[in-house]
Amino acid sequence: MAIPLTVIGQEIIRYCGTFTFAVGIIGNILNTIELLSLRTFRQSPCAFYLTIMSISNIGCLGFSFSPLIMVALINFDLSDVSLFYCKFRRCFSQASIGISMTCWCLATIDQYFATCLYPRWQRFSNIKLAHYVVAITSVIWILHGIPYLIYYTHVRSSVTNKTTCTGVNSAFNFYRTYIFTNAIIGCVPIVVAGGFSLLAYRHIQLLAYRAIPLVRRDLDKQLTNMVFVQVLVFVFTLTPYTTINTTVTNINLTNDQSTQIKIQLVLNITLVLYYFSFACPFYLYLCSSERFRRQFIYVLSKIVAKPWQRPRIIVNHIVPVS
Repeated sequence: MAIPLTVIGQEIIRYCGTFTFAVGIIGNILNTIELLSLRTFRQSPCAFYLTIMSISNIGCLGFSFSPLIMVALINFDLSDVSLFYCKFRRCFSQASIGISMTCWCLATIDQYFATCLYPRWQRFSNIKLAHYVVAITSVIWILHGIPYLIYYTHVRSSVTNKTTCTGVNSAFNFYRTYIFTNAIIGCVPIVVAGGFSLLAYRHIQLLAYRAIPLVRRDLDKQLTNMVFVQVLVFVFTLTPYTTINTTVTNINLTNDQSTQIKIQLVLNITLVLYYFSFACPFYLYLCSSERFRRQFIYVLSKIVAKPWQRPRIIVNHIVPVS
């Protein structure tokens, strides 16, 4: 007996989604600990952007992805019960995704400036400037979430008599679907991060011929390779969902019920891939950078495990002179 496509779609969210969520939360926590523990990373603007991105990824997985998993597991959505959570979840999840995408782009831009041949451009790779930029963009994304607090509310269906959390303003729904989802956090980050990471990777090839300190050269190579590999993976994980989501907004393709079921299955698959982008950075860094692996082992052994070690008592075997 053939398994219905709707069931397959739910199983994908249930099992693949749960796995992605679990490894994503663990990976982003470990990534944050490592980037904050080492002085080398704390002084790097690119690493600072990656740190904020990891923290935002936790919020994205927790407030945007986990409710979808809860619906697939136990068919329960807190947004349909609590009006406060209905509004807060949408506001916080869009801010988390926006900050994460922005920091991803800023990390690639920073590496372009850091590896640039011209000293005046290198000055834009500055940790103080990075702090200001992140603060300003975070405020912008928080303000961007105000319409979610206003226009999202509970709507009761006259057919099913079921209450759902949905947007009630047509202009806002148009902006959210076509501009925000498909462009601002869809196409734009891929184009910006992809372009600047390619330019930075090209600059890295010329570092051997430039008179710069060896420590700085190794750090630039490490961070550029990390963000470049991340861009390559993100292109294959973000593009499918952006493409399918853009297609779904075409009403002519969703009139037929059979077509809707098939599109929903593809949406579920690409949705898990989409959130995998927010779950995988730590593991990509481990695979792409041997130096990052050594640093991670050092953090675990010297910093994280140190508080659990028992202090050694040194016994004085020298007899004092009377």
